[in-house]
Amino acid sequence: MQRVAILGATGSIGASALDVVARHPGQMRASVLAAGSKVGELVALCRVHQPEHAVVADPARFADLRAGLVEAGLDTQPHAGGAALDALAASDACDSVVAAIVGAAGLSSTLAAARAGKRLLLANKESLVLAGELLMQAAHAGGATIVPIDSEHNAVFQCWSAAHGRADGGRHGSLEDPAAAVSRITLTASGGPFRGRPRATLAEVTPAQAVAHPKWSMGPKISVDSATLMNKGLEVIEAHHLFGLDADRIRVLVHPQSLVHAIVDFVDGSSLAQLGLPDMRTALAVGLGWPRRIASGVAPLDLLAQGGKLEFEPPDLDAFPCLALAWRALAAGGTAPAALNAANEEAVSAFLQGRIGFLSIPDTVAATLDAMPTQPADSLDALLHADARARAVALARIDALANRNHAQP
Repeated sequence: MQRVAILGATGSIGASALDVVARHPGQMRASVLAAGSKVGELVALCRVHQPEHAVVADPARFADLRAGLVEAGLDTQPHAGGAALDALAASDACDSVVAAIVGAAGLSSTLAAARAGKRLLLANKESLVLAGELLMQAAHAGGATIVPIDSEHNAVFQCWSAAHGRADGGRHGSLEDPAAAVSRITLTASGGPFRGRPRATLAEVTPAQAVAHPKWSMGPKISVDSATLMNKGLEVIEAHHLFGLDADRIRVLVHPQSLVHAIVDFVDGSSLAQLGLPDMRTALAVGLGWPRRIASGVAPLDLLAQGGKLEFEPPDLDAFPCLALAWRALAAGGTAPAALNAANEEAVSAFLQGRIGFLSIPDTVAATLDAMPTQPADSLDALLHADARARAVALARIDALANRNHAQP
């Protein structure tokens, strides 16, 4: 019986993971469920899935969690705080870890799972963006297997493994020697809700419009990242770490149908693409069942029913400069990706709160990168310092923008 820890259980990816796990009661079960502060939702999930452990990240909510579990008549053990989450991710309470905590907050538990040699279903892209080299080193040293859950990286993982006949997906946490066989990978982007709109028309878009993704059901932060194309920029940095490819061998194309998730071009002129409906349960089923194929609840792709056409176009970097900013950070290396990620998190949060406009997101990220000298990313402390410094720089700019907007009639 595979025991699965789902970190970020109350989010959209957590819900999809629990859906897949529940379809295979004789093969796997949710043994650990973790959430940030949504105790009511976490207890409700515990009622259904009855894990051995439940964790709330906010220590102030521990008493509420404990009381909720007692009231529900459950034997689930309550825990609270980051240290408890890290300990459970690394413990024998689980064999596999779904790392779906949004943002830099998910880094510590992801590293703990990697060091402990878990099968790591990585849905927290910020862990790779913030500390990609450290995470890959931890996975290699601990004997962990990383199966990426972002649909695009999962697609590359599948194509790579199919091409090389590798049941394990390659070396620990990545794929074996991609430079020898791969000439390029292509990550696709839906284009988000504002695809085709010129930059001048984006100044007045609202948070409600930005989170209304045309294809995927996601949380608000990731939906805004998709609207700005920062999501795809972060995925470029992820792909660099996961597959060992330089930036000039990672291409992004807008594909509005969201049916082709990635294309892998090989040196012999062959290309393999992975297609499927836009549903995260497919990638999660790949991760949970690998190397076997297991049911996900997702219907097979019917291309004719989907309109019978596949379209591709280059991204508009003038209207959506976040993608170019991510390439800039990747080229700079060191602590630049950590600064990019931190500034973006703060800017997106401010946009969702109505404090700044949509176009101020890339402007804030660019200003933060300009203000932050790049340092070597040779330790977690250095990366966390860069993260904290970038947040301070970004917040200062956000406060100035918000005050200016408030002062205008």
